[in-house]
Order: sequence, then structure tokens, then C-alpha cells
Amino acid sequence: MPHLFNAALRTRKPLKIGDTSALRIIDGEGDGLPGTYLETFSDHWLLSTASDHLPGALRTWLQQSEKSVYWKKLDQHEKESPTHLSGPPQDEPFVIRENGLRYQISFQSGYSQGIFLDQRDNRLRIRKLCQSGHTVLNTFAYTGAFSVAAAAGGATTTTLDLSQPYLDWARDNMRLNSIDPEQHYFIKGDTFHWLRRFAKQGRRFNGIILDPPSFSRDDKGKVFRAETDYGHLAELAASCLHPGGWLLCTTNHRGISPRNFLQTVRAALPHSADLQTFPMPPDFNGDPYLKSILATV
Repeated sequence: MPHLFNAALRTRKPLKIGDTSALRIIDGEGDGLPGTYLETFSDHWLLSTASDHLPGALRTWLQQSEKSVYWKKLDQHEKESPTHLSGPPQDEPFVIRENGLRYQISFQSGYSQGIFLDQRDNRLRIRKLCQSGHTVLNTFAYTGAFSVAAAAGGATTTTLDLSQPYLDWARDNMRLNSIDPEQHYFIKGDTFHWLRRFAKQGRRFNGIILDPPSFSRDDKGKVFRAETDYGHLAELAASCLHPGGWLLCTTNHRGISPRNFLQTVRAALPHSADLQTFPMPPDFNGDPYLKSILATV
């Protein structure tokens, strides 16, 4: 088994370049290790496993790495923070780099650590799409990583999320990149409500990012399910675009096939919309669960 761990590290080594310090270094079946995932965040390692049992060979290999290693058990109902496994503890938030941008990470923040590494290539795409004078709406924004990327490209961003702590985190991420959050907008609220409101007000954006959870419940108890509600979400978002604007539509829901997701997005948008699909980053060589579509409307 250790030879598989070392082979995965060698495969990722070319990807860990100077301006990126966070990536996936073991991706389950893609590396011959089903149910085992390992990510590095500026040399702090996060192990995620589908099992409560940690094989002795894996535990020993991690200890010998002398890295700060935390362990997260997947699909738990409690959604707890990772637990310290070996190496020096990392008890405070710290900073990673991604394509030259900086983001705050925390292993004490709950089930998610502040950024989703599978969206790394999409954030770079958005950054390259944006320029001064553009406006971008980031829905279901979490800690605002897409907002930082868009702002770094020159856009004025609106960051929308139900959680005030995550909106505050997004502001901190902007400051880490010498971006003044006072020059951008932050809204605490439900995405569907605000899309309807923007459409009614005639407020339009050059780009909108749709990266919803597979399942969520808003503050009024209304449920969103990606497999049934994504089309309506995309249709609402399209009504808030300037002519020639774009939507980034993504979902990590494994119950939606790439073909069905493409059909759903296509049916929600005008016939003239141009749709491009993208693969996951190369360090994610296992299950291609993330579907990404860039639609120019």
C-alpha cells in the first residue's frame, strides 16, 4: 500500500507549482485507493475516508510524513470538524495560495475547511473572463472564493449566501488579496429570493456563478434539490444577465449524470445560448463527480 501513496505524490508533484499550494494528492479509486482521499493545504494534510477504520499502513505512512495531518470521516450526520491525527497541530486559521491568490483555511470550522479544491480551474476561468467594469454575482457563495477570483480579474462582485459568518470570511479573503471589500457587495439571503428581486428591479450582471449544494433548506424551510430544481435556478439566473453575459453552472451531485445536467441547463436557457463543458482538475483523477458548464447567453 505505501507504494500507492508514494506514486500518488509523484503524480501530483508537477501540479504543485509556486503559486498554488493546495491540491488533492490521493483521489480514491483514481489512485487505486477506494474511499481514501488526501489533500494538502500549504503542507497541512487533510485525510478524508469513507470508513471509520484507518489501515495501519496508511496511519504509519502519514506519521512518517511529519506533516500536520487531520482526519475527516465522510458522510457523517454530525458534520464535525476534522480531528488531529499526527504531526504538529494546526489550531489557527492559515493561508493557502491558488493560482497566485490567497485564501484562508481552517481545520476547526466544521465539515468544510473554507475552499473546494475541485473548483480551482473554474475559479481561474472566471478570473480570466472578468475585466474592469464587469459585474459578477456569486450565489451560494460560501467563503467567497469565486468572488475573490472575479474581483482579481477586475469585476465588481456581489457575494450572496445565507450565512453571515461565511460572508465575513469572504471579506477576509478579499483583504488577503489587497481587495477592498467596501468596493464590493455582500448580501445575506436566499438565492432564489434575490434572483427574483434582481429580475424585478432590472438589475443585470455580466456573469453569475451557480454552485449550489445538492440539497439545502432556506431560512423559511423551503427545500432545494439539485436533481429537480437546478433548471429553475438557471432560468432565474439567466433573467438577470446582460446580453452576452455568462453563467457558470456546476453541481457535485453524483445522482445527476453529465448528460442529464447538460440537458437540464440547455432546456433552461435560450436556444441561442452557447454551452461549454469542462473536466475536473487533473489532480482529481477518480470519480468525475463535478459537472461544469459555462453558458454564454
